[in-house]
Amino acid sequence: MTTTLSALPAAARASSQPKVKGVQHWSNALFVLPFVLVYIALLVVPVVTGLWLSLNDVDVLSGDRAFIGLANFARLWHDDIFRGAIRNTFLFVLMTTPAFVALGLALALALNRQDRVGTALRTIFFGSSVLSVTIVTLVWRLVFMTDKGLLANVMHSLGLASINPLTSSALALPAIALVTVWWIIGLPMMLFLAALQQIPEEIYEAAAMDNAGRWRTFWSITLPQLRKTVALVAIIEVILQFQLFGQAQLMTNGGPNNSSRPLVQFIYEAGFQQWALGYSAAAAQVLFGLMLIGVALQMWISKRGQTQSGEST
Repeated sequence: MTTTLSALPAAARASSQPKVKGVQHWSNALFVLPFVLVYIALLVVPVVTGLWLSLNDVDVLSGDRAFIGLANFARLWHDDIFRGAIRNTFLFVLMTTPAFVALGLALALALNRQDRVGTALRTIFFGSSVLSVTIVTLVWRLVFMTDKGLLANVMHSLGLASINPLTSSALALPAIALVTVWWIIGLPMMLFLAALQQIPEEIYEAAAMDNAGRWRTFWSITLPQLRKTVALVAIIEVILQFQLFGQAQLMTNGGPNNSSRPLVQFIYEAGFQQWALGYSAAAAQVLFGLMLIGVALQMWISKRGQTQSGEST
């Protein structure tokens, strides 16, 4: 007894037909639709709105706006405070990002051990990362006090005159960089620790059998295995440190003589103190572009390093 295809139920006929390769099922888009909507609402719309505001002269009180094209960007070009803020931001990124990579890796190598001492030290170093910027800056302002701070007491014990780096145009930005590294060093350390624990022990055992020393093992095994993590940490820190704001505002308020004013603080002051929303939005677009350039450059450097290492092997 044979059964024809027409006599089968519709569902059975559909399942018996061969599926065409490459056919897109738009119903699958429903799974990513919530993410797409949130992404558009929280990222795409603000970016487009900020770009449109940067091309307008906006009156916050009356709500009026007038299209002025690139006039805000031309005004930024001739603004000495804005150019100083860009310089300060770049210097801050250059001071902090290499420190995060180098110190984070060094701490991870030193604390990559499974004992109580290692666990306690990891907790101590990571503990500062959970503190708020207000608490961190308050503690360090006490450390930098001219007469009674910890730094002043150390300098007095060495027979040196005390100095408050936050009141020096040359030392204010490096002091903020020091505070930032102390505050956030726990995150790079944990990322490097996670990467170190993924390296197979058999590789180190083979190196030990070949009588490879510590430095040889580090340069030939550990560092190549951590190349992607190094690039990840560098990219994360470049993005984060370009957004410097809280430390600079609470510790120096951009002073002295605008020597520590970052770009985000300039945007905040232009938008919420001077109420120049169009001008502030233009500065924000410049910051967005600089962050994209910084991340693209870092990714290009890391990709080029991987290519060269692959060719050498």
